[in-house]
Amino acid sequence: MRFNIPPVIKILLILNAVAFFAQTQFPEITQWGALHYWKSPLFKPHQVITHMFLHGNFTHILFNMLALWMFGSVLENHWGAKRFLNFYLICGIGAAFVQMLMIPFEAGQALGPHPGVPQEEVDDFVRQFSDIYSMIGASGAIMGVMAAFAWLFPNTEMYIFFVPMPIKAKYVIPVYVLFDLFGGFSRQAGDNVGHFAHLGGAAVGIIIVIIMNRTNRRNFY
Repeated sequence: MRFNIPPVIKILLILNAVAFFAQTQFPEITQWGALHYWKSPLFKPHQVITHMFLHGNFTHILFNMLALWMFGSVLENHWGAKRFLNFYLICGIGAAFVQMLMIPFEAGQALGPHPGVPQEEVDDFVRQFSDIYSMIGASGAIMGVMAAFAWLFPNTEMYIFFVPMPIKAKYVIPVYVLFDLFGGFSRQAGDNVGHFAHLGGAAVGIIIVIIMNRTNRRNFY
């Protein structure tokens, strides 16, 4: 059995694998390429892109690359290599900006209820949290890919873990978005998922697809 992997997907898979291997050998790469808050002294412009090619552990990269291959291959075959690559990078960059925008909000969540705490101390905590915050992973860009897939191919049936029957993409992907909405606005201790990056990537992906497809609408139902 041979897997037909489109050229851009193949390159992205290789780049992510090489970057992950490099991280295991040179840990400083993670700090250099991770996305930091734009007001942090650790922020560098290249991080808006480099964070997409770095991952925290083997499970992280495995599931991201599996989703990229599953959904991205269909989109690249549908759009062509150049258009798909542009789409993927724009979704990842959009996800990065949305996540950076929400970092002060996440700092407030991390602080928790603080009645009676002087505002100066709150501001200092938010500033320190924002300065050390960092994010890695292709998930934001991949959520854009998944959202685009659900919009363009809504009736594609998918099998989900522990669900014994196929479910259409137009139902599966929105559930992922709802999970991120809930996770982002009710973050629990120990949750290190970039929920707002996921939401940003999905939003950018949908917006791009709507603009691209405005003269060639498909029936969502």
